Amino acid sequence: MKTVVLKFGGTSVGSIDRIKKICKIIAFYKKKRNKVVVISSAMSGVTNELVKKSKSISNNFDKAEYDALLSTGEQVSCALIAGRLNHIGLKSRSWMSWQLPIVTEGPYSSSRISRVVVKELNNYLRQGGIPVITGFQGINNKFRLTTIGRSGSDATAIMLAKFIKAEDCIIYTDVDGVYTADPKQYKKAKKISKIYYDEMLEMASLGSKVMQPTSVQDAKLNNIDIKVKSSFILRPGTLITGSKKNFSDQIITGISSTKNDAKITIVGVKDKPGVAASIFKPLSNNLINVDMVVQNISQNGQDTDLTFTIKSDDLKKTEKLIQQNRNITYKKLTFDKNVSKVSIIGVGMITTPGITFRMFQALASKKINILVISTSEIKISVLISSKNVKKAIAALHKEFNLN
Repeated sequence: MKTVVLKFGGTSVGSIDRIKKICKIIAFYKKKRNKVVVISSAMSGVTNELVKKSKSISNNFDKAEYDALLSTGEQVSCALIAGRLNHIGLKSRSWMSWQLPIVTEGPYSSSRISRVVVKELNNYLRQGGIPVITGFQGINNKFRLTTIGRSGSDATAIMLAKFIKAEDCIIYTDVDGVYTADPKQYKKAKKISKIYYDEMLEMASLGSKVMQPTSVQDAKLNNIDIKVKSSFILRPGTLITGSKKNFSDQIITGISSTKNDAKITIVGVKDKPGVAASIFKPLSNNLINVDMVVQNISQNGQDTDLTFTIKSDDLKKTEKLIQQNRNITYKKLTFDKNVSKVSIIGVGMITTPGITFRMFQALASKKINILVISTSEIKISVLISSKNVKKAIAALHKEFNLN
């Protein structure tokens, strides 16, 4: 008998009607004589409302209580799912993270699952029951509830699949898979039937919202294949895997883009050993993530220009930290919020020459200027004006035969 883990996101359980419909999906897997484990997120909008309530109580809400508060959202949805499954004649019960338990390590609000105790869970599965388990949360060594970051229910499903040795881990969401580009940005984007972990990790890191990078990393580290499907439409989804079987010879798998980047240029920085570290240390201490970095060659051996990108939400804080930094001297500080990063991703580029040229030529043919470039073995990212994103995606989609 096969064990299947089914995870349902917030939109999939966003209303009573939606919960009734996903219970039909659960029943379908159960009728095929599977052992079925269900992981649920909170109903859509609930977690955001809980965050608002915490802020209305205190600007410095206790971190442990914050996690205890946010974890109640999943408790509601799991109880409703289990209640509905019992109503339609299936044996089911809800399980809170502490009842297994799901053991976590790390700080509140961004803990990671270290292990799951599955003895009682396996006993319940053998009895034919369908456990409905709260995603997004666990318990630490102080017996306090913890949360594992937004969209953490994916990570819960992946780690449950690992510890109960499930054959399938299926993530049900409001999209029917991973696409070659954001369909909202490019209507001709195609669904990808299979994608490597590393490609999905790059796409998630570079703007694809289907899965969080940490969840993909967990799947890769634990060799758990993931299927992404829609709970709204009955269509085949996307398989995220490390297996090389049945893959196409497509060089580029997909294109990602971002919406909230900002570019900062520090002009005339004194060029000396350690100057870059002096610039980025205060940013690191303030948890500001620096992405693309380019430093111009110093012509006179004395000063240089340094350009880097951050999230636009961090722009004011970054500007202030640079201005207050007494360890550096510079002539001018400029910034631009109207920029976006566009990336091509594909393991095929490792063994295929000329990809960089083709990308740059395709953008140049549409008169799109490249501001910053960043590369890895399986991706090339360029920073361009935000107004050109849709045009760039269309040009690259055509150039690499993704249409």
